[in-house]
Amino acid sequence: MVQAPPHPDNANYALEKLRELLREGDVGADGKLPTERDLAERLGVGRRAVRRALEVLEAEGEVWRRQGAGTFVGQRPGGLAADVGSIVAGTDFMEIMEVRLRIEPQLAQLAALRAKPPELVRMRELARKIRESDDADARELWDGALHRQIAQSARNQLFLTIFDVINHVRQDEAWQAIRERARAGDGVVVAYAQHEDIIDAIAARDPARAAEAMRRHLLMLQERLIRETSHDGVDIVVAPGGLAVTA
Repeated sequence: MVQAPPHPDNANYALEKLRELLREGDVGADGKLPTERDLAERLGVGRRAVRRALEVLEAEGEVWRRQGAGTFVGQRPGGLAADVGSIVAGTDFMEIMEVRLRIEPQLAQLAALRAKPPELVRMRELARKIRESDDADARELWDGALHRQIAQSARNQLFLTIFDVINHVRQDEAWQAIRERARAGDGVVVAYAQHEDIIDAIAARDPARAAEAMRRHLLMLQERLIRETSHDGVDIVVAPGGLAVTA
């Protein structure tokens, strides 16, 4: 018996397909879902069905929506992520690296246990985009996306929220500039190789190796940041309005 195609307003069908999408991790690097229109076209249903299905998923805590920004996977961030400006005010880059060294190896370790095959594919795609980027802004964008994908694959919402607070600093131009200087010379090539080591360890389901690969990667970056800023007598402080570079 041939099954009839779903009605364009079949919200149950839309809900089932959206659950599959979430299980497969087929979302953007920032955890953002496609627009309602795109989802409707992709699923072959009406936008009303998609909207109703998303309402159910939001009530279940599977997704959250922000006016004007879209729909995101996971629970709505609390005040910690919403008030990042006050949280990072007065923080220098060494404090940021200290926190990254404490949490990102653990995120890589968890990702080695929990990452799904589509997420591993996404990690390799992001690593490739980093290598193929021909300017600092693009490299920073894709590098941040890779690290967030690893954090997201760890499937720990509290860890992810803390990561997002730290990752917010990466968007500042001063921070990007000093990081690009730290990657100068062979730093870029070393970072590329370290990214591959991290992803290989996660794909091999080796938590200890993944954590150590991430730790080595961040220690290399920290060492180069120290070297760059100490040479010029430069200090980076996160002021309320953004990062400030001071002599």
